[in-house]
Amino acid sequence: MPKNYDIEDLTQFAMEAIRNTGERALSYYGQGDSSVKFDERLVTEAELHLTDYFQDQLYAQFPEHQLFRNIQEDRGYTHEGKRYLWVFDTLDGVANFQAGIPIWGISLALLENSWPIFGIFYMPATGDLFHAQAGKEAFLGKEKISVSAQANINDESLLLTYSRFHHHYRTTFPGKIRDFGCTVAHICYVAMGRAEAALIAKESYQNLAAARVIIEAAGGKSFKMDGSELFLNEYLDGQRIDDNLLVVASDNFSQVRNCLQEIS
Repeated sequence: MPKNYDIEDLTQFAMEAIRNTGERALSYYGQGDSSVKFDERLVTEAELHLTDYFQDQLYAQFPEHQLFRNIQEDRGYTHEGKRYLWVFDTLDGVANFQAGIPIWGISLALLENSWPIFGIFYMPATGDLFHAQAGKEAFLGKEKISVSAQANINDESLLLTYSRFHHHYRTTFPGKIRDFGCTVAHICYVAMGRAEAALIAKESYQNLAAARVIIEAAGGKSFKMDGSELFLNEYLDGQRIDDNLLVVASDNFSQVRNCLQEIS
């Protein structure tokens, strides 16, 4: 007989597992070789260790559940335990992580027969824990969060972008433009209303699975640059998302998009 799990039990496991994994991550944090721009050895060692550690926690508690791989086989609808798919993204913001800059984190999402159940993003160096159940409200810790209610973009607005943004776009955005070096943190800052929009590029299903739940629960959406909505499950097979994405409150998409002119 398939076992049914209470959402609260699954959420409690996820919260504990991501905090435990975050504690392990802190032992590597800021330990990168300062003589190189990117310490691949440190990052690889940390990612492998954290993935193995999370996997051990998962299978000890839910041995019949699945863990997302880069190429995910579609097994179709099922009532069995394997209907639960955990999507774990080890480190977002690896350059910050190796350099000792606190804006980096770990993502965890749960799907049931490909439908999102909840998403969590934990930033161990700051203690910030963003989380949401699909179709419900979004939270930072115990505090409810939502996207900015500001109707118009102005000189106090904030647009978060990726590195080399200015190589790809000319902009008339009237406010501040910043890159903090961590895509999911950018999305969560939009979700809590600290930024009006985030422009992201070359991301993957694995990196956005938890962030998708959080931003939608907070009242925002992810759009392709032509204005069409991103349907993340189209990328469940692990293919890269080639389109640039604008994460924003729906009513503000056109205002922000009109400020961005692509460079040929």
